[in-house]
Amino acid sequence: MASTADTPHSPAATPRPDGNRDMPATDPDGAQPGDDMFGRVVQGAHETIDRLAESAAPHVHKLQDSVAAASDQLHHRADRALEVGDEWTESLRCMVRDHPLAAVATAVAVGMLLARATHR
Repeated sequence: MASTADTPHSPAATPRPDGNRDMPATDPDGAQPGDDMFGRVVQGAHETIDRLAESAAPHVHKLQDSVAAASDQLHHRADRALEVGDEWTESLRCMVRDHPLAAVATAVAVGMLLARATHR
């Protein structure tokens, strides 16, 4: 019984000019029979990717603008927190200079409260 590859109607049965039946025959210009279809598939993929990129671009720009705005706001808040911390530190220093005994008594009281809280 002959296989389907050896039937006269199958592409592999058409002998190439060099007599090799393993590979399908090429066109006179050297192109394989599937090259045209492959080229169309590749072209369609390129067109689809281009359309997706064009439709995504506005969303990407909007996201970039949002991230930039959030970054600016975060830097502003961090700078403000540093300023407030510096103000509190300076205020505390002034209070210690003006009332040194009250500052020592407060420190001792806080230390005793922490010691009791941690020993329980």
